[in-house]
Amino acid sequence: MSRKIAGFLIALAAFMIFEWISLGFNLADGHATGFYVVHGILIGVNLVLAVVLAVIGLRGVRSRKGPAG
Repeated sequence: MSRKIAGFLIALAAFMIFEWISLGFNLADGHATGFYVVHGILIGVNLVLAVVLAVIGLRGVRSRKGPAG
């Protein structure tokens, strides 16, 4: 993996974490319980995906191999 792709994955993970945590804090009151359950699941899944992308990106940055292997 090239360092550009690894950097992109880390930046994408940081953006996803910021975006979904912001959404979690900005959910307005007054919705049905199902609304909060669904959005809570979406937030949780996307935060897990962001952590996975960050780990892959960090491994790519730390690897000493070039893009060809």
